[in-house]
Amino acid sequence: MVEVTQTPTAHQTKDTTAAQFRADVLEASLRKLVLVLFWSPRAQACNQIQALLERFIGSTQDKADLVRVNVETDRLIAEQLEISSLPSVVAFQRGRPVDGFVGALSKEQIKGFLERLLGPIQDEEDALKIAQEMIVAGDAAGAHALLSQLTAKEPFDPKAFAMLARLYISAQQTASARTLIERLPESLQKDSDVSAVLAIIDTMERAANLDEIEALQQKVRANPNDLQAYFDLALGLNAKDNRDEAAQALLEIIKKDRSWNDDGARKQLVQFFEAWGPMDKATISARRRLSGLLFS
Repeated sequence: MVEVTQTPTAHQTKDTTAAQFRADVLEASLRKLVLVLFWSPRAQACNQIQALLERFIGSTQDKADLVRVNVETDRLIAEQLEISSLPSVVAFQRGRPVDGFVGALSKEQIKGFLERLLGPIQDEEDALKIAQEMIVAGDAAGAHALLSQLTAKEPFDPKAFAMLARLYISAQQTASARTLIERLPESLQKDSDVSAVLAIIDTMERAANLDEIEALQQKVRANPNDLQAYFDLALGLNAKDNRDEAAQALLEIIKKDRSWNDDGARKQLVQFFEAWGPMDKATISARRRLSGLLFS
């Protein structure tokens, strides 16, 4: 089992000036690493670098601070350090500059830069990979503990929420899964991973109130034109993870009456595709058959 460490909150960047530079940077660097970002509000790349630095520094267990200097209002410091391009980052330790970089580095390059100064950094993306490995290994408790930490901090990562919600779903705890997802702002609920989970939850909640699969199959056999029975059967089959059969039931409705229930069968099939994922074999097969029906 992989050890679960405490997940930190997002790092807060401090603005400094020439008058505060000694206290905010030189004296502070006697205690820990201080990174100084020279930036301009007109340079978009500066904002991107700041976001990446905050992300990685937030994963260092308070081993570093990030301070920024606006070169448009404080040129003196930039001139003394011979800063000529933006964004520029200078690392200070023990009161003096020890390293730095210039330009819009990639995520991997920035992480490597910090790891040279601070040692290995495990950020949230790494934690999600560890959680997935735990799930594959059957360590649901460990994955739950790690994902619970990730979903407890801001800014919210929709992928962490989706992964934890899937754990709840696999344990037949759909109510807990929905409650978790509803903690996300509406804008993040549109994330592809989250919307796929919501599709699963919606389908499972509707399937919970249906007759047993065998009874629904008998309804279909007794009356092949009972399209609602086909629809209910599709929901029930999907809840049992019989994806191909669930898709086939909906395709039968579309074949018999494309407009049934305000195009409800096609809409439900699209929701299945979202829940299953675009590369799932059932999705690929059913999407091909759906196209054949709609464009024949």
